Amino acid sequence: MNAMSDTTAQFETFAAEAQAKMTESMEKMAKSFEDAAAFNQASLDAFMKSANIAMKSAEEISAESMAFSKKSMEEGVAATKDFAASKSVMELMEKQSDFAKTFFDGFMKQATKMNEMAMAASKDAMEPLAARVSAAAELVKPA
Repeated sequence: MNAMSDTTAQFETFAAEAQAKMTESMEKMAKSFEDAAAFNQASLDAFMKSANIAMKSAEEISAESMAFSKKSMEEGVAATKDFAASKSVMELMEKQSDFAKTFFDGFMKQATKMNEMAMAASKDAMEPLAARVSAAAELVKPA
């Protein structure tokens, strides 16, 4: 009967070890699912933050563009009135030349400003996503 007791004891030990390993594996798997869910939630939050930054930046760029268009239109109307008040063709040509130079300089300044706004918007909108890419790289980095 001693052999039977030894076999029973061995089986009980095996069953207990198997159950302990199964419990450990299930706990690790549950933790992995929790970690994945947390990572995905953080990624979704970063995407939403990025989208909000991009939308706000687009609104600012659009408002800047509309303000410049309005200002340009007003300056064009004022210049046309000034052109009509010219006393000679020479005076008209001088006014038109001055207006063209002023308009071109203003346009170039505005183009530079719009470019800077767009670059800043892109940088700001990408920051949350870049942080998530770094976090993903850390996850797959060998230990």
